[in-house]
Amino acid sequence: MEEQLAELAAKVAEMEAKGNLTNTMFAETYYYLTIPLMIIIHAGFLAYEMGASRAKNALSSGVKNILAFAFVIPAFYFFGWWVYWAFPTGFSLSAGFNGISGAEYANSIALAWGESAAFMGPNTEDQIDGVFWGAFTLFAATTASIMSGAVIERIQTVGFVILAIVLGGFSWTLAAAWGWHADGWLVQNWGVHDFGAAGLVHAVAAFFALGVLIVLGPRIGKFNADGTANELPGHNMPFTATGLMLIVVGFWGFLMACLVVGGEAWSWGANFTTIYGTPTNLGALSFNILMGVSGGIIGAWLFTRDPFWMMSGALAGLISVASGLDIYFPSLTFIIAIGAGVMLKPAAKILEGMGIDDAVGAVTVHGTMGIYGMLMLGIFASGYPALMDFSVPEGSTVPTVSLVGQIVGAIVFVAIGLITGLASALVLKMLGMLRVPEAAEIAGLDTVKVPAQAYPEGIAVSPPASQ
Repeated sequence: MEEQLAELAAKVAEMEAKGNLTNTMFAETYYYLTIPLMIIIHAGFLAYEMGASRAKNALSSGVKNILAFAFVIPAFYFFGWWVYWAFPTGFSLSAGFNGISGAEYANSIALAWGESAAFMGPNTEDQIDGVFWGAFTLFAATTASIMSGAVIERIQTVGFVILAIVLGGFSWTLAAAWGWHADGWLVQNWGVHDFGAAGLVHAVAAFFALGVLIVLGPRIGKFNADGTANELPGHNMPFTATGLMLIVVGFWGFLMACLVVGGEAWSWGANFTTIYGTPTNLGALSFNILMGVSGGIIGAWLFTRDPFWMMSGALAGLISVASGLDIYFPSLTFIIAIGAGVMLKPAAKILEGMGIDDAVGAVTVHGTMGIYGMLMLGIFASGYPALMDFSVPEGSTVPTVSLVGQIVGAIVFVAIGLITGLASALVLKMLGMLRVPEAAEIAGLDTVKVPAQAYPEGIAVSPPASQ
């Protein structure tokens, strides 16, 4: 009998081991697939910004976007990931991961020493860290692409790359450590909930861009002497609209990667959860992503009938509901997203009236709508647990979502973005590395900065209609 029980126990243990391995392999594959999907976001930003540029600047805008993607990846590897794990409680090394203390894990990333350094390179005993890092890296790269469109046609390439490194390697990562981490002080103390990163990715990047724009100044010809604004339309609206739709496609990967997949690699259970440990699933994303996109398009169409703002409305609608995609009922998602679409162009015009030349409306789409989304969650999800019990220190109560907490989170995210953007741009301006010379801007950046022309034989123009 004892032998039979022992044999049965061995079989159960073997089955559990196989099940854990299957769960871990699924988690690894899941995050691996989010990475190419998120790269589609960057293909979209590339088309979006080149189309929104005048023909004389099209390739320069594209080169700038590609370089941001390339430089943010090593910046996040060598520094950004360390910031995320090092500073959730403020500026102390306290977080933990895979049974390793935050100090050890963060320092191993920065210095590449100790046993935990193996988690930052190929390791046959580690099936999850690399792909989870890859997903976070693409979040970082997205922040740089958000900022990129706002500053086209007058920023120096090297200066822009430096700004992208600061934003993707530090600014948004600090916001994530504080508000997108189970130990984050904004979560533990204020109940901040930002599942789809409306504030800590989109708003941080947008207000970083606003800080840069304040120092950078408008494009030549944007404003008249009396302060009125002129339209400086891009050369290829179909290209821009297609790029915006590609960004929407890529957002499926972005929001997939906001889920934590249960399994052997995690201590959070066997089901999908948010980064805070609260329950959700892919069904919630399927309902709410589609309703958010459609609501944003419809809202913008009702107000503008403009194809640029309609497609921008898709992003605005999605960002406005991103904080609560794991919580909202689809009809509520649709209503909030319609509101974002309706507000989009008027909000952009208010910013333009303040003398800010945001070439693609990035500050409004990602910043204004990101903050709007955080506040809507504070209203409609008030009282919802911000964390699961096991993420809360013993003896403490579970923090809950509240409007006050979401306001505090929004203020912190805006401050991180705006202050670091302003400071970085001011330093670059003092060094003469921020803005191109006036003559170069007038001639076109493709002419003076890129050894190629987007349309060397000119852009085909339809003949006028016969009378």
